[in-house]
Amino acid sequence: MGARSRTARLPPPTPARRPTRRTGRRTAAPPGSQHYSPLQRIDPGNVARLGLAWSYDLPPGNSVSAPVAHEGVVYTATGYSVVTALDAATGRELWRHDPRTAEAAGWKLRRGWGSRGLAYRDGRIFVGTQDGRLIALDARSGRPIWSAMTVGKHDQRYITGAPLVFRDKVLIGHGGADAGKTRGYVTCYDAATGRQLWRFFTVPGDPARGFEDETQAMAAATWSGEWWKGGGGGTVWNAMSYDPELDTVLIGVGNGQPKDHGIRSQGKGDNLFLASIVALDAETGAYRWHYQVNPGESWDYTATMDIELADLALGGRVRKVLLHAPKNGFFYVVDRTNGRLISAEPFARVTWATRIDLATGRPVENPAARRYSEAPFELWPAPTGAHPWLPMAFSPRTGLVYLPVSERPVIMGGGEGGSDPQLPGSDRSRLVAWDPVRQQAVWQVDTPGMWGGGAIATGGGLVFQGQMDQLFNAYDARTGRRLWSFDARAPVIAPPITYEAGGVQYVTVLTGFGVSAAVFGRTNQAFNLDYRTMQRRVLTFALGGKAALPPLARPAPAGGGGRPRLRARPFAVGPRQGRLPIDLPPLPWDERHRRRRGPRPARVRRLPDRSVFHAIVREGALLTQGMPRFDDLPEETVEDIRFYLRTRARELPAPA
Repeated sequence: MGARSRTARLPPPTPARRPTRRTGRRTAAPPGSQHYSPLQRIDPGNVARLGLAWSYDLPPGNSVSAPVAHEGVVYTATGYSVVTALDAATGRELWRHDPRTAEAAGWKLRRGWGSRGLAYRDGRIFVGTQDGRLIALDARSGRPIWSAMTVGKHDQRYITGAPLVFRDKVLIGHGGADAGKTRGYVTCYDAATGRQLWRFFTVPGDPARGFEDETQAMAAATWSGEWWKGGGGGTVWNAMSYDPELDTVLIGVGNGQPKDHGIRSQGKGDNLFLASIVALDAETGAYRWHYQVNPGESWDYTATMDIELADLALGGRVRKVLLHAPKNGFFYVVDRTNGRLISAEPFARVTWATRIDLATGRPVENPAARRYSEAPFELWPAPTGAHPWLPMAFSPRTGLVYLPVSERPVIMGGGEGGSDPQLPGSDRSRLVAWDPVRQQAVWQVDTPGMWGGGAIATGGGLVFQGQMDQLFNAYDARTGRRLWSFDARAPVIAPPITYEAGGVQYVTVLTGFGVSAAVFGRTNQAFNLDYRTMQRRVLTFALGGKAALPPLARPAPAGGGGRPRLRARPFAVGPRQGRLPIDLPPLPWDERHRRRRGPRPARVRRLPDRSVFHAIVREGALLTQGMPRFDDLPEETVEDIRFYLRTRARELPAPA
């Protein structure tokens, strides 16, 4: 469907029910959709005086979520949606709520990355859980008010993303399209009671069972074959925004299931609403319009990155737009009243397409990008994305977007599953100040590793962003000059926030790298990260702060000095994620069977008790710590894993 025909089947948008006061010439959007704060007490002239006000130690687990601050309290959701309330001025713990997700999730504990955040509204905290619950807590006490199960108990769905609250409602999506037969949807609940109000499916279901509405029938015309048997995909696991002027909810839709277009839909059709931004009526959930960034998506180029709202002067008039930089490497400016594309330009290296056709809104693809089964293709960006889920920031003061960019390719068609690992030495990243009107970079700074942290811009003319090398930085928003830096003693990937309490402006960010090191092992090794000893904290800064971090804990070195080695423990695998802390190649078939035919090597005789390892892997002895139960694995396979882990633990050096 072309950009000029996307709303042809729809009635004109209804007027906004609750118009809001304009907060500036360039934007009327709520600050939460822009990762911008108007606070000005901390500015380029005094940011050098910024110091640590307090810190709070977190338990193991995911710690890359964005906190929320309200009326002198900071709320965080870390690990498997454990919510903690802290005094904003002192860091004193006020309460903690553990939803006991690990026990409730069962095999779903094997999916996802942990909590990406929470939301606040009218004295309530809202958070989703890995097992699919949406929970409302009393913000003063942490007491549960209501809980709604948003997914099926035995389906492939789970929640990692933060809910979206608007008016008297709360919206939640889910993940699950990466590895299971999943059909995506978002569900809206009454924020006070938890009563379900509406649900919108992002891909059509089995036509034989009838469609939920006309929108699903329209979407089904863009699919082929028996797509519903694979689920279809289209999960909304991250990006959602609310436009109060138009009373519209905007959702960012993910990849298909199966991911390959040829398998999923016989290589035919656009497959709506995959890789799309979809606008819904906030009251009813009715479809208004969509814009699809990748028709027939086949590279995991999701549109699940943040959707930021602004009013921009374009072509001699002010237009209501959304700003979007998805995985595929193009920066999009879209009219948010009707979904029509205004402009799109690459912000990173792109090989899958040459440009976006402004007349149709569709990409002009490189044909070789879909023919990798015939010949290997160097795909830029990699499926991990030119912009990961970590948010960009838009400043109405400067008119610039501050965008964490990742430059990372893969060779498609060169290995199992359709792609090889990234090219050696190719991981690069930078923070880019992007002008959405001129569609060009204004300044950029290199950041270490494959990605930088989420960003926030302030009315004081600053941009805050953390890095994989453990530094938390403040930049001049107009020039990109680094004005301040703090050694956090752990990676700083989480999106920071800034807020005011007691007349003092604070900046808060979480530390720690929570994503599975088995997936991004090279990144961990490059920065000498150790999942076991990495300290996860809440850090809060203020002008004149004098607090200090405790000494950095490191694993004991091996005898005789040199680089320390992994301790001879069978479970040093990051139990919160249930994944390994290092890249491990497959155990050779002949090695597995050679040890069964003859005497075991000497090192195998020192393996820990077999029953202990099996109790953890098959029976779930560490379930409460986040280690999933794998009771579907045969005992022989568990023995192979045990032997393999212990062998590799002795062979590979640990981070220094």
